[in-house]
Amino acid sequence: MPSLSDVVRHHTTLDQADLDRLQLLISDWQMLADLSFADLVLWLPDTDGLGFWAGAQMRPTTGPTAYLDDIVGSFIPRDRRPLLDQAYDLGRICREGDPEWRDDVPVRVETIPVRRGTEVIAVIARNTNLLGVRTPSRLELAYLQSATDLARMISDGIFPYGGERLLSTSPRVGDGCIRVDRHGMVTFASPNALSAYRRMGLVTDLVGGRLADVTGELVQGRQPVDDVLATVLSGRAAREIEVENDEVTLFLRAIPLRAEGAHVGALILLRDVTELRSRERELVTKEATIREIHHRVKNNLQTVAALLRMQGRRIKVPEAQAALAEAVRRVGSIAIVHETLSQSFDEHVEFDEVADRVAAMVAEVSTVAAEVSTRRTGSFGVLASEIATPLAMVLTELMQNSVEHGLGAQAGTVELAAERALGRLRVSVTDNGSGLPPGFDSETSGNLGLSIVRTLVIGELDGVLEFGPRADGSGTTVVVDIPVKE
Repeated sequence: MPSLSDVVRHHTTLDQADLDRLQLLISDWQMLADLSFADLVLWLPDTDGLGFWAGAQMRPTTGPTAYLDDIVGSFIPRDRRPLLDQAYDLGRICREGDPEWRDDVPVRVETIPVRRGTEVIAVIARNTNLLGVRTPSRLELAYLQSATDLARMISDGIFPYGGERLLSTSPRVGDGCIRVDRHGMVTFASPNALSAYRRMGLVTDLVGGRLADVTGELVQGRQPVDDVLATVLSGRAAREIEVENDEVTLFLRAIPLRAEGAHVGALILLRDVTELRSRERELVTKEATIREIHHRVKNNLQTVAALLRMQGRRIKVPEAQAALAEAVRRVGSIAIVHETLSQSFDEHVEFDEVADRVAAMVAEVSTVAAEVSTRRTGSFGVLASEIATPLAMVLTELMQNSVEHGLGAQAGTVELAAERALGRLRVSVTDNGSGLPPGFDSETSGNLGLSIVRTLVIGELDGVLEFGPRADGSGTTVVVDIPVKE
């Protein structure tokens, strides 16, 4: 099914400003359909003026649909639907007396011109399924009156208001609906809206009270009642705002209603977001706790590394000094990951920074007298902590082996390369040293570092480990290939 942009681009002469206006309109598509108890179809004028293209469609959640099939992208020639022609040509709302019959269903049609500035750029067809029509309730009458007011504002080019940024938590009609007059007095409150205010502590009825005053009394002491709050709740500003007390948090959206250039009242949609905000606060607390834990673990690991370095300086046996130096590097690589996690808002890290710091640490604490340089190409991307920690240790061991056993006492370069694609991460550690010894087998090698690498790559990361010469036949390349979630 084509998008609104596709239909505009391929079948109309509307420009980008027109498209922006229409996209702003359909962002409020569901609200208008629910208030109307009707299907909405946005019809766009054909390039050659021969008819109209369906650019968008919305079904109501408050009543039966008039369209079982999707019609976006379909074409209606002129004279097929006279109400469309009249609304577009005359620039006014048009209604017909007799309903249309579609698949044995009577449908009442109303067409609303969509204006940008002085020009009509589209037409909304409101299609109401009349099957099972009964005497409307007070709620339905209030909804329909609000829909009529909004339709008039669309025809006048007033609605939708520019500058509004609707959020995923923005209230819908069914969440709660309040109607206020031009003085800010409540003339209607849906049962859900009244229930929300009851949970805030209201003991009287909403209808007949000034919404700004009622809300101000309920939130007094928890939230300042300022001019902004009063302006929004009186319906004179198109804006979303939260109000809260010790019991409930409400998210409100005010839609000012205008007729003939004058303010006549407002529609206030509201949603109880108490549980949502409570979960958000819990998540923030948990995230802060986890970050603090990572910070403390990092500090403790750095303390352990410092103690091992002190012990190493007191020992005179070269083998023992080397073993302690290796332990310092292993502990340091884990500390780097925890330090990065302590600065993150989730359990994921940008691993490029970790890899660069591991490489710098290996070069810095290397026991080789000659100068060793490190270089990284490619990007690791973002990795989960359960992958980042063992991978940091793997890189530490492989790069340290390249420095001590590959380069030996000679100067050289250790290159770290990363390539990520299709759910796999391929990492290679390459040196320009003397290469692998004859008959080398990583599985039978007694080197502790390689044993750690093999255990982590195969056992913990579920990856593949390969050893071989560089492409030019010299030096050594070790490849680690592991699965990663995108």
